Amino acid sequence: MEKKDLDMQSDNSLFLAIYMITYNHGAFIEETIESLMNQNTSFKYKLFIGEDLSSDNTRAICLKLKEKYPNKIDLFLNTQNLGPNLNAKQIFKACFESGAKYIALCEGDDYWTDKLKLQKQVDFLEANPDYVICYHKVKVLRNGILEEDSITRKAPETTTIKDLAKGNYLHTCSVVFRNKLFEKFPSYFHKSPIGDYFLHMLNARYGKIKFIDEYMGVYRLHETSVWSSKTQVKREQIWLKFLKNIRKNFDKEVQNILDDQIKQYKIVRNKRRVARLKKVIKRFLFLKEIKK
Repeated sequence: MEKKDLDMQSDNSLFLAIYMITYNHGAFIEETIESLMNQNTSFKYKLFIGEDLSSDNTRAICLKLKEKYPNKIDLFLNTQNLGPNLNAKQIFKACFESGAKYIALCEGDDYWTDKLKLQKQVDFLEANPDYVICYHKVKVLRNGILEEDSITRKAPETTTIKDLAKGNYLHTCSVVFRNKLFEKFPSYFHKSPIGDYFLHMLNARYGKIKFIDEYMGVYRLHETSVWSSKTQVKREQIWLKFLKNIRKNFDKEVQNILDDQIKQYKIVRNKRRVARLKKVIKRFLFLKEIKK
């Protein structure tokens, strides 16, 4: 074992905090939490869960696993349904104020597949202080079948905020980042419908992004997923508004790249509108011809 591992191991303070919010994930949450608890690390880590008063058995499963891992889980049991934004706010606060040097992310329906995931990512970040984010490949679970990731675009091994400003390529369950890179979140953050990308952009202002070319997690795609359950048109509307709201938090060069992303979304949207209008006109002319 390397000396840095011994140093991590000898300090009993919390070294890494895992962020998780969950709501009605009863079908998935046990597999998710167990995959996090099975991590082999030379440092202390803790999972912070925000359980948002689920209407299924999610809370009961979380309580059972909290009893099983009392020192590795902090469970926040909301007495009313806060919704994803306010639930996320309290768990981010708990993670950021935990004293941990690093924070990992995992939603309540995704899971990790490599028991050394956290160790590999932390080892890299410890050895490379100019990097602030580390992520890895994931598989996509769709209809019970594991698939290659066709959702996010491919990116080089090392990227920067300029690459990230062109569009997100980091799956939430794959990310580990340095804590306390900035003092407080912008006011819009906790209202944002797309918190993970905004968070990655805020962190990427302070250093480089590392990609580990190994499968170490699974993103679960299902009908009840908040984002994937929306139509493509609705996602584009949300994304456009979101990009316009976050751009002011970055320097001029990054703003210009975000503006290009906004333009591309508008072009796609306008093409769809024109195609829809053509269909309506064609239908109208067809019906008019029949009536003659």
